[in-house]
Amino acid sequence: MIELKKIVGFESLLSNYEKKQIILCHSSREVSEYLTSLNVRYSVELNKIPNYIIDREGNIFQLLDDYEFSNFFPSESINKKSIIICLENLGWLEKKPLSTDYINWKGNIYNGVVYEKKWRDYFYWQPYTEIQFQNTALLCVELINKLGIKKQVIGHNTKVDYVESFEGVVCRSNFNTRHTDLNPSFNFIKFENYIENEQFA
Repeated sequence: MIELKKIVGFESLLSNYEKKQIILCHSSREVSEYLTSLNVRYSVELNKIPNYIIDREGNIFQLLDDYEFSNFFPSESINKKSIIICLENLGWLEKKPLSTDYINWKGNIYNGVVYEKKWRDYFYWQPYTEIQFQNTALLCVELINKLGIKKQVIGHNTKVDYVESFEGVVCRSNFNTRHTDLNPSFNFIKFENYIENEQFA
């Protein structure tokens, strides 16, 4: 049983819907700023609230019950059947001129190691941490076993036709080429192997 830290105050639209899919995404900003933005924009119409947030230290925060949903996606049918897990990550980065730092579209400064790969017109990415990666896998397995979600993964981050019909674990970039989460630094092969075997190699 993994340790959860519950954050209260967010209400779902409805609950008690059977879950078929886990959708992984990321915050595109630091977790404290992300939580603040959720509170600031929170309303019935704009409640794009994930069920879980996993920060870079591996802490798992639960905002909504497993059977609840919000307006995270434009499609209510996707929201009803999905659990949203949001990883703290700055996403794509740009090199600051005359500096060793990088910056993302929100103005967050990053001076750590970057992952370099050209994907969807961007070159630099903030990597996910190992403990964050492991706890994401652990949480997914626990939800799969608890809720009867199929133990299968789309093991890449590119667009997939009819992904909304897939039962298992996906990421937001599987839905549309506009999205860049999860970014290319995520180890999809290792993640898929863990979901199938429930054991890290």
